[in-house]
Amino acid sequence: MKTVTYVMAICLSIIALSACGSGSDSASTSSNSITGVVWKWQSVINQDTNETTTVPNPENYTIEFNEDGTFIGKADCNNIAGTYSTENGFAITLGPSTLAFCGEASLDTVYLDLLSNIAAGGPDGTGGLALETAGGQQRMLFDS
Repeated sequence: MKTVTYVMAICLSIIALSACGSGSDSASTSSNSITGVVWKWQSVINQDTNETTTVPNPENYTIEFNEDGTFIGKADCNNIAGTYSTENGFAITLGPSTLAFCGEASLDTVYLDLLSNIAAGGPDGTGGLALETAGGQQRMLFDS
């Protein structure tokens, strides 16, 4: 009888943990829906001037968010990495990167500057990703 009681207790614990897990997953789905995707920078909109700059080679400007709060990506000819947080807005902290000169036409320094000043972001409702600097002055748009 002890074995049956023990097995039932384990089963109930597993069921309870499963229920807790699915509840926490649904609460974090909005922040985690950006993870595991290689996002390609498509454009940036300057809200002050209403000017849009289109990125000529989006595949050269990527970011991939991992569930553990880290990211990897490319800034043209350089590899980048760092951490991010979706608590109280959206913050990106740049970490190690290569420092090669990518050419005069490269947007690598613009891209890195924008990423380091992100204050808000998430899914854009159309399958893309939108990241904004403080006050929404610059809005970066990404597609997968």
